[in-house]
Amino acid sequence: MNKVFLQITAKKPSLLTVRNYAFKTDLKIKWVRPEKIPCYKPQKSGDLAGIPEQDKGQYLLEFRNSKELESANEHVKRLFTLEFNPSKCTKKAYRQASTDLVRSHDFDHSSIEVRLARWTGYIRAWQEVVERFPRNQRLKVCLKELIDKRKKHLKYLRRWDYKKFEWLIEQLNIVYKPPPSEFHWITRKESLVKLTDKFCENIKQERLNTLRLKFESEQPAFLEEKIRSLEFIRNEQKDCGVDVTVQDEEIDKVKKQLEELKSKTVVTEEY
Repeated sequence: MNKVFLQITAKKPSLLTVRNYAFKTDLKIKWVRPEKIPCYKPQKSGDLAGIPEQDKGQYLLEFRNSKELESANEHVKRLFTLEFNPSKCTKKAYRQASTDLVRSHDFDHSSIEVRLARWTGYIRAWQEVVERFPRNQRLKVCLKELIDKRKKHLKYLRRWDYKKFEWLIEQLNIVYKPPPSEFHWITRKESLVKLTDKFCENIKQERLNTLRLKFESEQPAFLEEKIRSLEFIRNEQKDCGVDVTVQDEEIDKVKKQLEELKSKTVVTEEY
């Protein structure tokens, strides 16, 4: 039996078909995995700006109301400015300015607006430190926890007082990014399927546009032929003495359409 089958196969090679498979390399599609942004980066936390430049000539917070400094020497005064003190004093002054911007009265130290402003100051200061020292894992964990805490309170404020929420994020120059309702992994296979569908849709649209341009170029000749055919039918019906089904209004309508099309074509060529 096997010998007979081999003989038949050898005599009829056309029965053997080779299937050609399509490969992704044949398509001009390239997918690159998006770069993962850490959660402590400003792009994820929603901070649109860092700590702005502070006036180094300002006094420290503890000595701004000091009467002794008013009569002190100029060299002594400079020792109590932000210029001659650690950077943590500058960041502390920025946090104080942020809280003063949103507090409702002078004794407001624990409202949700003041707390959010204070946390924003810490977040932006720690983000600068993490950029300088990316291997500081302890600070990264603290920064992530504080960002999540701020998001939690922003979500609460957005739910119960939307006007204050909008005003606060505008004053602090931040963007609220709520967590997604459903988590979805980015996979190579699914992304390639979407890119392939988009590639096919672009090809389809290009061919439809080409076909539309072809039909538009042939439309004047078609309308001229239609006018000649209608006039011929009308004349033949008059000569034969039968009811005329083609009216002059119908022919005039086609002529008007042809004139509009020609004028539109002329204007398009000029531009």
